[in-house]
Amino acid sequence: MEISKHKTFRNYDQSEDTAAVREHYRKMRSGQTFDYVQRMKAKYLKYDKPMVLWDAMEKLNELIDVSDPDLNLPNIQHLIQSAEALKSDNRPDWMQLVGLIHDLGKVMYLWGCDEDGTSQNEQWGLVGDIFVVGCKLPESCVYPEFNALNPDMSDPGFNTDYGIYEAHCGLDQLSLAWGHDEYLYQVLSHHSSNKIPKEGMIMIRYHSFYPWHNEGSYSHLESETDKLYKEWVLDFNKYDLYTKSPKTYDLEEIKPYYLPIAEKYLGSGPIYW
Repeated sequence: MEISKHKTFRNYDQSEDTAAVREHYRKMRSGQTFDYVQRMKAKYLKYDKPMVLWDAMEKLNELIDVSDPDLNLPNIQHLIQSAEALKSDNRPDWMQLVGLIHDLGKVMYLWGCDEDGTSQNEQWGLVGDIFVVGCKLPESCVYPEFNALNPDMSDPGFNTDYGIYEAHCGLDQLSLAWGHDEYLYQVLSHHSSNKIPKEGMIMIRYHSFYPWHNEGSYSHLESETDKLYKEWVLDFNKYDLYTKSPKTYDLEEIKPYYLPIAEKYLGSGPIYW
């Protein structure tokens, strides 16, 4: 995979859409509290909406991620770009599949609502860099000036470095901001035909957790296992971030290659969302 030396990514200061991105993160930081996350898990993790993988992929043709300062294309294009780069580098077939589906949890917008921030118009509960809820927000968050807007930061039970957690309890014990990562992870964990290796599931769950894997925050909550998690996520991050480009693909043209891989690891039946 060739990475352009002339293009910068995650530039939140000079993006043409900076105002929209900034407003997205203001809403996200203001609304994503510990209680909110628990309510979203109870509301959306019902596993009662059957939809085959390719129908879900097509639905992302209608969604543009408002939190992304790098790409202004339907989200399906980013997924195919990631998968094609992994394919080009001869990465394992399961990792190519992860590249193709890692943002698929964004189909939540189909049954989301503005109030939850899970709709096409209000995406602050759907997309964006995630952080831990239940403890102090780090300065490594995008637009850290919005941290103080979070109601939990006025709660002495939540506004310390450890908050409700124990030292080195591990990432899997943390509650993270609600969004497409956790949604897809939980949906696939509940999917009986899922055979994606643990490495791939970790890539799906934590790929948007930039304060942790890119900025080094939350080390006081990490377990020994999380060091391996970080290696996996950073390996995947190269294909998530640096493959973004104006090049577009036709889903039907790439489908014959990826269909057998998808059926190998996810089966041929519907996934219950």
